[in-house]
Order: sequence, then C-alpha cells, then structure tokens
Amino acid sequence: MRVLVGGGTGFIGTALRQLLKAKGHEVTLVSRKPGPGRITWDELATSGLPRCDAAINLAGENILNPLRRWNEAFQKEVLSSRLETTDLLAKAITKAPQPPQTWILVTGVGYYKPSLTAEYDEDSPGGDFDFFSNLVTKWEAAARLPGDSTRQVVVRSGVVLGRGGGAIGHMLLPFRLGLGGPIGSGQQFFPWIHIGDLAGILAHALEASHVQGILNGVAPASTTTNAEFAQALGTVLGRPAFIPLPSIVVQAVFGQERAIMLLEGQKVIPRRTLATGYQYSFPELGAALKEIVS
Repeated sequence: MRVLVGGGTGFIGTALRQLLKAKGHEVTLVSRKPGPGRITWDELATSGLPRCDAAINLAGENILNPLRRWNEAFQKEVLSSRLETTDLLAKAITKAPQPPQTWILVTGVGYYKPSLTAEYDEDSPGGDFDFFSNLVTKWEAAARLPGDSTRQVVVRSGVVLGRGGGAIGHMLLPFRLGLGGPIGSGQQFFPWIHIGDLAGILAHALEASHVQGILNGVAPASTTTNAEFAQALGTVLGRPAFIPLPSIVVQAVFGQERAIMLLEGQKVIPRRTLATGYQYSFPELGAALKEIVS
C-alpha cells in the first residue's frame, strides 16, 4: 500500500515507518521540511492529497517537553500542532478525487478521567474535564470525515516505551544511577505500551479491513501502577528504585496542569484492540523493559 504519514519523523513515526517498509508498503511523510520521500504541510494545503491507499496522522508538539514552560503560548502550540494538521489531512481526504481507503489518527488516553478505582475501555465516557481531555475530544472531532467511503480508526495511546526516545529516554539516567523511583504517591495507574506494539496496532489497523472506530493503544497488562513500573525498571537495570520524585518537584518543572499527566493516571483496557485480533509482542512489562534496556 501507499501510506501517507503526517508527523512521521518523530519517535513513533520512525518505528512505524520501519515496520511498514519491512512489510512492503511505500511510505511518504508529511513534515515541515522538504526532502526525499516527503511532502510539506504547505504542499498538502495547496496541492491536495497525493495518491495514497491510507493516511495516518502522528503529528503533535511534545506536551511533556521539560524545556518548555506551560504557558498560554505553548498550550496554543500543543493544540494547533494537533488540530491544524489533523484538520488539514481530513479536508484533503474529503476533497481527494480518489480518497484513501483508510484514515488513522493517534490521540491519547488522557481522554479518560484519572482515577484510582475506575476501569476504562473504548466505550467509556470522557473527554470533557480538563485541558488534555478536551484536547482529545477536539482532535478526534477534527479527524471525522463525512460519509463512509474511507474507513476511520482512532488509536488512543498510553505512555510509549521504547529504545532511544519516549518516556524511557528521560528516565534511564537517574534509574541507572540508582536514583530512580515512583513519581508522587506511585499509586496512580501507568497505562503503557511498547513502541513495537503501538506501531503493530497501527499496521494492523491499516491492513485489516474489519478494524474501525476507537482502539485503546495500551498493553493488556497495563493495570500497572507507577510504583510497580519504577520497581520493574529498577529490576531490569539491577538498581534500587525507591527514591520517589515528590509531587512538588514535578509541579515545579511541568506546571500544575501538566503535572497531572505524571501524578495521576487511568486504568485503561484494550478490549476492542484485542477483539480485532491484534496479538501483542510485549503484553508484559518485564519483557518490554528488558528489550528496551538490553
């Protein structure tokens, strides 16, 4: 298949591109900068959608960039980088003389309200209680296409774990030094997924024509708390992991609103993802972490 990937130069995009090429698909990226095998967002806006069988959007400014202050300007960037790119692709698909068969968007489990007791699957309500949940609602609305000539899939991703980027990238050094530990109370749920499985779910959604609607992009063993995650990472590194990162420090670095993403969590179940027949490569945390740090 010819697959167009928006924002395909980042951590998830690189893994997805490698997997799709290994499966024999032809990948074109939409990015800010021109180059071989790429078109720019401006070209997409002016010339429309190139011929393709599927389009996937992964574009979005990194919300947890600790080097950016959580102020109005950065919040606007976080919103526009997701909504504008999604809207642009959705409009280009609608106007295309031969629209793609499949349109896939990756959003986040921030749609579901943090809770120490609730359990969420793809049919659970959410999307209306804070900046991040409202962002997911607007983001998914921007992707919606009229009619049903193109199959539409939304993958709500958990925390993506993988070598060379994502959440683990920031954690490895303190953990290797024996200074790692839970964040805040450590009791909050930590819905995670291995990068290989997130790319795998996207490829599965692309290739299996019966897959549509919302899928939770989390590991089936994702009823992991933050403290259990810290302990498992310490174990695979052979280091102690009991020095907690106090809530007050997290709030000072990320700002009160953004700190919620780290200090609170959701118990998310990939019920529909499993029902579509996707088979996880890394369903268990221990094996996932071993592969990443080996």
